[in-house]
Amino acid sequence: MGLFSRDIQSMNDLFVHELQDIYYAEQQIVDALPQMISKATSQQLRTALESHLGETRNHVRRLEQVFQMQGVTPKGVDCPAIDGIIKEAKQVAGDTADKNVLDAAIIASAQAVEHYEMSKYGTLIAWARQLRRSDCAQILQQTLAEEKAADEKLTSIAEGQVNRAAA
Repeated sequence: MGLFSRDIQSMNDLFVHELQDIYYAEQQIVDALPQMISKATSQQLRTALESHLGETRNHVRRLEQVFQMQGVTPKGVDCPAIDGIIKEAKQVAGDTADKNVLDAAIIASAQAVEHYEMSKYGTLIAWARQLRRSDCAQILQQTLAEEKAADEKLTSIAEGQVNRAAA
């Protein structure tokens, strides 16, 4: 289903399509995070990424709950944006020899993912409220709060030690 296809006839259809997009994205992130964790040399960074991997698995479950509330079977649709962000992260990690610089690159890539997710969840929350689905909005808000906290944690790690070591 394309963004402007006939399959999207209403705001609710658009809402479900965006749920499918972020569902795919979260699944790709679950697959990509272990590689990032294995490449990270900062213990603080590894711990933060491991913690967020667990949260991301919960994000997938929450999305499945929202699908169920919408009466829709959970499924993803290809998300070229997250595929591109992950592809770029792998390329940068592969091109970075200095371990300290690699940690900085991993943080930058992880934050690109977080910012993408925050934009998607913010939109979904606004749409859920517009559709008078405060129950869905509340569940999505939990995930948005965790994404923001993960981003803040990554900033703290970067500014506290990683960027200095990379410089």
